[in-house]
Amino acid sequence: MKRRGFLIGAAGIATLGVSGAWAWRTATGSMSAYRRYAAGLRAPLPRDPAPSDLVRYAALAANGHNTQPWSFAVLPGEIRIRPDFLRSTPAVDPDDHHLFVSLGCAAENLRIAAEATGHPGEIAIEETGAIRYVFSNGASRPDPLFDAIPRRQSTRADFSGTPVSAADLKTLAEAAETPGVDLAILTDRPAIDRVRDLVLAGNDEQMADPAFMAELRTWLRFNPADALARGDGLFAASSGNPVLPDLLAAPAFDLFFTAKAERQKYARQIDTSPGIAVFTGEREDRVHWVAVGRACQRFALAATSLGLCTSFINQPVEVAALRPDLAAIAGVAGRRPDIVMRFGRGPQLPFSPRRPVESLLT
Repeated sequence: MKRRGFLIGAAGIATLGVSGAWAWRTATGSMSAYRRYAAGLRAPLPRDPAPSDLVRYAALAANGHNTQPWSFAVLPGEIRIRPDFLRSTPAVDPDDHHLFVSLGCAAENLRIAAEATGHPGEIAIEETGAIRYVFSNGASRPDPLFDAIPRRQSTRADFSGTPVSAADLKTLAEAAETPGVDLAILTDRPAIDRVRDLVLAGNDEQMADPAFMAELRTWLRFNPADALARGDGLFAASSGNPVLPDLLAAPAFDLFFTAKAERQKYARQIDTSPGIAVFTGEREDRVHWVAVGRACQRFALAATSLGLCTSFINQPVEVAALRPDLAAIAGVAGRRPDIVMRFGRGPQLPFSPRRPVESLLT
């Protein structure tokens, strides 16, 4: 759900250097090939989609570090989503909170896609956090959120700062309505500034944690060749950063990915955001974390359908000591906030990679 990038200036690239455009492309792979791959992942569903087609759309959901921590089982009249703990991120997500929020995001994509293509059903969440979508064949149910599924992305870029209209804010809030989940939409600048300060404090603490940094490194994909080969992780171009050959990636990371640079980036991105959304489940358990995922996915899809962008700024959720301050800002004092998103108008960036559908099916 958090795509962290790092800024590498032209001077830094020149210092590190490679000889010739051919050598560079050979070492990094082709962005044109990557874009064709990403477009294929997001191709429209057929009129009568197979379960594997629905799984492809489900897997386009937001998820932490783009680990895609899920597997799918297709049964007669039923699709199950299970956690894949081999893709957990214990340093940033020690209780698997983000993992189960990610499952909820995938479940909501699945339900929307299935109902829009004539497979209406219901989502059931087990206490373990496993999810069942039980469906039948019926009439298709048009939904503007369905068309937004392949277009949604977490946009790690500056926004325009243009205010979001009251009508659009209402649409976002109504789309995210989910039993067991509270949503606070912050649009006044003092409240946004307070959230920004928590994000910066959380960023500093995380970047001083060797375990966090080591885990983050394992999920970074610095070039299209690596992103295509692995089908997961945080692709540099998806965060608006230059692609680099693997040989240069590690030294570049050490030189340019600094707490100061990240502070400046996050401050600028939040300062250009006209709104922040904070999602809070009624209880701290897997069932409610999944519910939060469903709510925030619907919020992001509604934003996409309105021409808005979203991205996650979850440091005040991930650093436990900052949660009480965030809860107070969001009006849910005494509870644990689950997800923080900024929203506004911004550019489209290259989409993040996804694993092949066949690798998700069990």
